Amino acid sequence: MARELGFLKVQDHRIEYELIRGPSSEAPWLVFLHEGLGSLAMWKDFPARCAAATGSNALVYSRYGYGQSDPLGGPRTVTFMHDEALKALPELLDQFGIDRPTLFGHSDGASIALVHAGANVRPIRSLILLAPHVFVEDFAIRAIEATRRNYLTTNLRDKLARYHADPDSAFWGWNDIWLHPDFRAWNIEEYLSRIECPVLAIQGEDDEYGTMEQIDRMARAVPRIEVLKLKNCGHSPHRDQPDAVIERVVQTRKDARTPSSVS
Repeated sequence: MARELGFLKVQDHRIEYELIRGPSSEAPWLVFLHEGLGSLAMWKDFPARCAAATGSNALVYSRYGYGQSDPLGGPRTVTFMHDEALKALPELLDQFGIDRPTLFGHSDGASIALVHAGANVRPIRSLILLAPHVFVEDFAIRAIEATRRNYLTTNLRDKLARYHADPDSAFWGWNDIWLHPDFRAWNIEEYLSRIECPVLAIQGEDDEYGTMEQIDRMARAVPRIEVLKLKNCGHSPHRDQPDAVIERVVQTRKDARTPSSVS
């Protein structure tokens, strides 16, 4: 598979991206949306494996403030995921001429995908969501507070510096807004019933940042949803259980192409 790395301007910010070319230019697109401390590089080989397994093209990128993209120029606001979903992501897709993508989101990236699809910004083929957040839980806040302590007292900063040109921008941009008092009211459940495309939601039973109530609420509200709960899996199913995730993605795609039987 041919791969292309580059930079482009989105919302006046320099954004790094990678294109993974599938079997043809007409192949469907997977667009990968990383977690709150993620980046293009932190996906490692997972997007290429998914693209190969599904016969897709893939776009992977680091959002503003992450990876080799521009560092933040100021603190994030409570609407940062909405801004990404409704402004930055549409502009990015337009620049590449990508129509009807499958949005493959992890954590914050999964929430961004939900807002984008629920707002009906453009037609979406499907959503694949790993550990999505739809509301703020005390459970998550305690975990994020613990991560803050780790950043200040352990080598977590050094680890993040392997993947982010400015690890402080990436970390504090994420940590400060999630722990801001105003963010406790953040909730995107209003978008769930408006999602028209099929959704595959995957969460680990040992997720340290969210309980199963996140995808259980989704299951009650999203019209076309399949839920997979993975044992021996934490907040990052694509790292803890990559084969299981890819297997389910491939199976879901096969099922979508199989005509329903008529009795």
